[in-house]
Order: sequence, then C-alpha cells, then structure tokens
Amino acid sequence: MQTTGNVRREAAERKRDTLERLAVERDVWVSTGHPERGPHQVPLWFLWDGRAVWMCTGATSATARNVRAEPRVRLALPDTFDVVLLQGEAECFPDREVPGEAAEAFAAKFGWDPRAEEGAFLYVRVVPRTVRAWRGEPELRGRVIMRDGEWQG
Repeated sequence: MQTTGNVRREAAERKRDTLERLAVERDVWVSTGHPERGPHQVPLWFLWDGRAVWMCTGATSATARNVRAEPRVRLALPDTFDVVLLQGEAECFPDREVPGEAAEAFAAKFGWDPRAEEGAFLYVRVVPRTVRAWRGEPELRGRVIMRDGEWQG
C-alpha cells in the first residue's frame, strides 16, 4: 500500500486502500457504550470477510455486555494518519453458535480458536453502515466512502 502524503485520493482509491487494509490488518479499536456505564473502548483482533468485521471477546467482558445492551458500535483501524472509521450494529454469536466458516477463518488468521478455550467467548459481527477514510487535511472533504451500507464512488 502506497502512502500518497498530502495528495488527495479519489473515492475509488480510498475504497481500494480501505478494503486492502481491512483484509490484512490485525487490530481494530472497538468503541461501545452501555446505557448505565457509559463508553468503553478496547483493541481486538479482527477478521474482514469481504462484507463484515468479525471479532471475538470473552462472553462476560465489558464489550460483550455493552453490545448486548446497545449494538451500535464504532470501529477504528489503529493509524492516526491513514484513518479508517467504521460504524454499524453488532450481531452477537456465542462461541457454540458462530457460523463455522467465520470461526475457521478467524482461527486460521490468528492461530487461535476461541471455541477450544475453557471459558465462553462471544463472536461479534459488524456489517458497516458508514465508513470514513482520510489521510490528512486534504481528504477531510469527501471522507465518507460508505453511506447507508453502500460504497460511494
């Protein structure tokens, strides 16, 4: 992936770069909120399946509690220059009910299968409704590259 510095990318290039990053990166910041406890943010490993982000967390974690109470989440790739922000609703799958294809792909990417662990885990799937991507000030305008689940440009 090439960094273009302060050169403004068109929407199609931003989409391509974003999809490339989603396919190869490992970590995503997950922001959740609970009606009584407020906001919570944590980094998790993630898998992009071409349509959705899959993450996994302990079934009793603050993240798991929050997405059950309030499924709206925000996700951010960990780069403050090459920003990618996703927003959507979380769908929860207990580790014994997760679709096999998603769990196998997650295990293959990370060399870790939560389904084989002693404790209970929760897989969280987020289909983005909004995606914003920008590199620096020249790209602030037009940074929304997905709106209402549809890619722009």
